[in-house]
Amino acid sequence: MKKFVTFSCIIAAVLIACTTKKKAMIEKDQLAGTWELDYISGPRIAFEGLYPGKKPFLKIEVDRNQITGSTSCNRFFGPLHRTGNSINFKDGLGMTKMACPGQGEQTFLNSLQKIDTYAISNNGKTLNLLMGDIALMRFQRQGE
Repeated sequence: MKKFVTFSCIIAAVLIACTTKKKAMIEKDQLAGTWELDYISGPRIAFEGLYPGKKPFLKIEVDRNQITGSTSCNRFFGPLHRTGNSINFKDGLGMTKMACPGQGEQTFLNSLQKIDTYAISNNGKTLNLLMGDIALMRFQRQGE
């Protein structure tokens, strides 16, 4: 009986430790995931007019220090440049080169180049990309 109680205590401790570690990883990597654009500041064209077929998205892989995504037409990829809540997309992005109709892709890329910080909502479902304290782009978490 004594061995059973000791074994049960060890199993309980391992389960508690795993749960605590998993919770800490979720909080630490809140930026990780796939984010779909639902707002962009600046253009005089309606959002639905800029992105009629599909919306741009970002896939952020914090553990691999990598970013991939789509401008709604072309795909892009590159390293994740982040320190604290500072982030930038100024260099290092590679991209496919398909011809894209309209102004959506250029509007997306121009806005992305201006970003210097980010903020995630308390519920973890909204990512705002900011220039200073002005939200230029807003994304919604996908797949969760």
